[in-house]
Amino acid sequence: MPETRELKSIDRRASAASTGGRSTVDQLVPLLYDELRRIAHHRLRAEQTGHTLETTGLVHEAYLRLVGTDQLTVADRAHMLAVAAQAMRHVLIDSAVRRKAVKRGGGRLPESIDDVPVVDDARSDELLALDVALDRLGEIDARQARVVECRYFGGMSIEDTAVALELSPATVKRDWALARAWLNRELSP
Repeated sequence: MPETRELKSIDRRASAASTGGRSTVDQLVPLLYDELRRIAHHRLRAEQTGHTLETTGLVHEAYLRLVGTDQLTVADRAHMLAVAAQAMRHVLIDSAVRRKAVKRGGGRLPESIDDVPVVDDARSDELLALDVALDRLGEIDARQARVVECRYFGGMSIEDTAVALELSPATVKRDWALARAWLNRELSP
């Protein structure tokens, strides 16, 4: 994790770069690349073996999604990490959907790196169930769903999540505990 002086510098650059779109992402990703790799590594480590996309690939896939967003506005480092965590979530979910379609005979085997599954068969159903439950939670309490995205998919700390979502750390802790309890209940057989 970068030192405090470096973090303040990144926050200043994020504020200056927050004009939106590709230029924002292009300016911030190199500054946050190591942190993005840490988040991706954390996320992939939680998955079972068998997926073929590595840490760098997940970061790059998330980057490609972010540069395609014309209206992206980033306030600071924590906000950029939260946005990247959300992009990584979508990469993993899309991979699970593709994997399930191929598994069910809905398509051919992947031919390009873009079509290579990220999540193995055993985790695809779990990840899809989590995505559906997280969407339902978002309908009930959007803030709790965003906290889960930052904490679970982004591997962000309580403090970084609080900054990214403009909440107090106590609120993030409470929302994290409530969301986990709700998700555990929803995902229990």
